[in-house]
Amino acid sequence: MMENLLDDLEAFKTLIHAPPKYIVTFTHKNPDGDAIGSSLGMKGYLETFGHTVRSILPSDYPKLFDFLPGMGDVLIAEYQHDACRNAIKMADMFVCLDFNSLDRMDWLAQEMLEAKKTTVLIDHHIDPEPFADLLFSDTSASSTSELVFHLIDEMGDIERIDLDIAEKLYTGILTDTGSYRFGTSARLFSIASQLKRIGVDDYLLNIRLFNNMTEKQLRLLGHCLANRMEVLDDLSTGIIYLNRNDFKDFSIARGDTEGIVNYILMMRHIRVAVFLTEQNHQIKLSFRSKGSVSVQYLAQKYFHGGGHKNASGGSSRKSLEETIRYLKEILPEFIEKQLKYA
Repeated sequence: MMENLLDDLEAFKTLIHAPPKYIVTFTHKNPDGDAIGSSLGMKGYLETFGHTVRSILPSDYPKLFDFLPGMGDVLIAEYQHDACRNAIKMADMFVCLDFNSLDRMDWLAQEMLEAKKTTVLIDHHIDPEPFADLLFSDTSASSTSELVFHLIDEMGDIERIDLDIAEKLYTGILTDTGSYRFGTSARLFSIASQLKRIGVDDYLLNIRLFNNMTEKQLRLLGHCLANRMEVLDDLSTGIIYLNRNDFKDFSIARGDTEGIVNYILMMRHIRVAVFLTEQNHQIKLSFRSKGSVSVQYLAQKYFHGGGHKNASGGSSRKSLEETIRYLKEILPEFIEKQLKYA
C-alpha cells in the first residue's frame, strides 16, 4: 500500500484544490512507456483543476509514443536547457513520477533542489530517496501509471479521468507489465477494466505499441537472435549483447532495442534473460526473469541498479567483454540460490 497515504493525501488535496498554480512534472532519463504515460496522465489530471502544467523529460523518448496527445508539448532537457530552467524557476510545485533517486534526473535534480518548491513523488520502485515533501510509494503496484490511477481514485476524482488521460495511463500499464505478464494483481485488472469503461481501445493501443516495428528494428532483432545471443543451458540463462559497432551499423536510436530482452524468455527452459548494450562510458544491462527468480537482487547487488522482481536494470563501468565475463562469474551462485527456492 502507499506509504503515508492519509496524511499526504490530504496535503496533496489541499495543494491541488488551491488557486491555479504553475506545476512541473519530472520523470527519469531514457523514459519508457510508464514514465511517459504516468507523467502525461498526471499532467492531464492536474489541468482539470485549472493549473498550468509542463512535463519535462531529462532525455529524448522513443518515437513509438508520438501518438499520445500532448507529446509535442513535452520539454526535453537534453535539447531544451533554457526552456527547462525557465519552467523550473516559474514553478510553484514539482511532481516527480516513476523514479526513486535523484541521479535518474541528470542535471535537472540540482535545478529542482535549488528551486526549493513543494515536491511530490509518485513511484513504485523500492527504497525511494527522501527528497520529496509528499510521498506516494507502493512497490506492489505494477507501474507508476497504476499508482496514479489509484491516487486519483483515493482523491475521489475518477470522473476527472477523460479518454486522453485514460489512454496515457493504460499505455504506461501495458508497457510496464509487458502486456500483463509482470506485476499483475486483482487491483490492476480492476483498474484496466475501469479505463476500458472510460473508452480506451486496448486493441488499438496494443497495435500501436507492439505491432509498430520498422524494417530496421526487425532486422536488428534478427541480428541479435542470430549473432549476439548466447544460451547458458546449465544456468537457465540467455544473454544478448550489442556493441558500439552494432549501434553504428544499424543506426540504433532510442527505442530501437525496446523489448529485445523479452525474446530470450520465450525459450522454455530459460529463467533469466540479460541484455547488454555498449553505450558512452558505460554498459547498460536489462534483466528479466520468470516466476520466483528475482533479477532485482542481481541488478541491485552487482550492477548498481534495481527495479522489480522480474524486470530490473543496472550498469557497469567495465568494458563490454569484462562485464560479460563478470556476469558469467556471478551467475552460478546467483542461479543456484534462486532456483533452490523457486
